[in-house]
Amino acid sequence: MTLSQQYLSTRSSNKPYLSFEATVLRGLAPGGGLFIPAEIASVPEDYLTKWKDLSFQDLAFEIFSLYISPSEISAAELKQLIARSYSTFRDDSVTPLTVLDKERKFYLLELFHGPTYAFKDVALQFVGNLFEFFLQRKNAGKGENDTRDRLTVVGATSGDTGSAAIYGLRNKKDVSIFILHPLDKVSPIQELQMTTVTDANVHNFAVKGNFDNCQEIVKSLFDDVEFNQKHHLGAVNSINWARILAQITYYFYSYFTLLKKVGSENVSVRYVVPTGNFGDVLAGFYAKRMGLPIDKLIVSTNANDILDRFWKSGVYEMKRPSSDVEAVVETLSPAMDILISSNFERLLWYLAREQLSSSNEEAGQYIQKWMIELKTTGKVAVPQSVLDAGLKEFASDSVSDVQTVESIKTIYELTSGYIIDPHTAVAVTASLRRLDGHHTYVALSTAHPAKFGDAVDKALKGKDEYSPDDVLPEAFKALKSMPKKVTVIEKPDKELVKAAIEHELKDEGIVF
Repeated sequence: MTLSQQYLSTRSSNKPYLSFEATVLRGLAPGGGLFIPAEIASVPEDYLTKWKDLSFQDLAFEIFSLYISPSEISAAELKQLIARSYSTFRDDSVTPLTVLDKERKFYLLELFHGPTYAFKDVALQFVGNLFEFFLQRKNAGKGENDTRDRLTVVGATSGDTGSAAIYGLRNKKDVSIFILHPLDKVSPIQELQMTTVTDANVHNFAVKGNFDNCQEIVKSLFDDVEFNQKHHLGAVNSINWARILAQITYYFYSYFTLLKKVGSENVSVRYVVPTGNFGDVLAGFYAKRMGLPIDKLIVSTNANDILDRFWKSGVYEMKRPSSDVEAVVETLSPAMDILISSNFERLLWYLAREQLSSSNEEAGQYIQKWMIELKTTGKVAVPQSVLDAGLKEFASDSVSDVQTVESIKTIYELTSGYIIDPHTAVAVTASLRRLDGHHTYVALSTAHPAKFGDAVDKALKGKDEYSPDDVLPEAFKALKSMPKKVTVIEKPDKELVKAAIEHELKDEGIVF
């Protein structure tokens, strides 16, 4: 088993390292840390020759194999898991690359062809199948009277993670899934995609609060040792390493597709990523560190701009300079309406390890110190050396709602009718500011525009040939007439959520 197939926590970083299975099933490390590979794998020297013509599925196998030991999941089993995970996608290439402006070297990576029309499907179809695989193996040979291994999956969503996780885990044996979303703060389509799934093992909690409240409750449940051990909690948010791993594939795949489209290997590519929780762009960081020649990763935020402010100052602070309160701003791109980006901790670990530490353990101590400081004071400032190192690989931008709407219009007119959603528009705006004719820009398109119809209508209403009904997939039209199942949590309180989880589990007939 290689170091890249073993895992440590960002906050303790101590040996012994964990296996891939233990890492996936635990989700969150003890003490609130996040799991990372003990070493980032490197691509083979001849990866371009070997990998550039592979299908998405075969490429995923090559990448996943670098982080999953065949002693845990055999090659044949891993190939079956991958095939099953991506058989649900509507496009044969899974994540196709679209030309927006060939002359100005501007492309769009479409990540919304999965069952819930969002980029989260790329990871969560695989994660759902992983959970099922591990549990089936644990329960093999058990009789009716034997205690079965079970998983209680708990996640928070600002919109798309919830439905993608639910579609990945609905009706899976020995798994119950609980998704917390902020009441009335996700789009109507997102809410319907979650709450119209009425399978017995699926439970939706609408919390009176914001996404950060939901995310904090989920993290506190994992930190609750007694509750965690009692119900065997599992994570589907991007705090789960398997989520990040699955997303690495489309950076490699889109790069190879780009080389074919331009007919040259002499390409300087920059990926522009609409960013909330930092998981999507972090997958790009891993791809870059593995050896993919990405020139720069550009973090594009909406008005909830804690990441943009960090890259411009080195200070990670919840309060904005013009405000005395820590509050999320509601925007047209609600999946990015996040105050704290959980996955940013993973990047900080690497920067601390390389710039400040002589050991993994020392890097973990820095992260522990910084995260305590963030929680107690609302901000943390990193040394200039850490910021400078990060800026060699990252840049950032912040985009307003007005600019988001304008970019939806711009792309519609530029392409004679191509429609993007508001999150994609955040990345497109940052790209349009930078197009220079030298670098090739790839903006990540993270959701189908119909999921955010109000924002699209705001931009395109009155445009010739535009009709909201033409954008809406048939699957979405049917949602409005379907029965719903949802429990309202009256305030963002961990104890209320714990009680609700146990009540629902009893209704499922689960004995604990």
